[in-house]
Amino acid sequence: MRGEALWPGKSDVDQLYLIRKTLGDLIPRHLQIFKSNDFFSGVAIPELQATEGLINKIPKHIEESGVDFLKKCLDKDPQKRPASEQLLRHPYFNNVKIPELEVEEAQLKYRQRSKNGQSILPHLSHGITATPEIRSVQLHSRSKASNNNSYNEVPNKSRFEHLPNI
Repeated sequence: MRGEALWPGKSDVDQLYLIRKTLGDLIPRHLQIFKSNDFFSGVAIPELQATEGLINKIPKHIEESGVDFLKKCLDKDPQKRPASEQLLRHPYFNNVKIPELEVEEAQLKYRQRSKNGQSILPHLSHGITATPEIRSVQLHSRSKASNNNSYNEVPNKSRFEHLPNI
């Protein structure tokens, strides 16, 4: 929204400090992950001197729907944070238009890769090809398949639901 990082930390710990300064304390699970990570052994996140709200980081010209979208994206609790499929249906995107040519090109590339058995994200799939649920995903939130989905509707469970959310 600003064209620059919200938290341009000089190190990982500095970045965590800046995030806490804006969004508040980490949730217990994040604290546990931080404390159990050998990389951060003996390191503590500095205590906050003062906090600044997220609203202070967002340019004044951003509409209310943009602020709401950003707040939902940055919710620290994965149980409360909407899934990406839900976020793509957020009112913030109501007036976004993707040129049909770009959509058609992306769909063609996706079909070609799927037909060849190539994974779209090979580093994540370890050679596993796309599941039927993934193959049926539409690339644009206004496509015919997703017109009936409301913003708050929870998308189909994926075979990746066993992976941890942080």
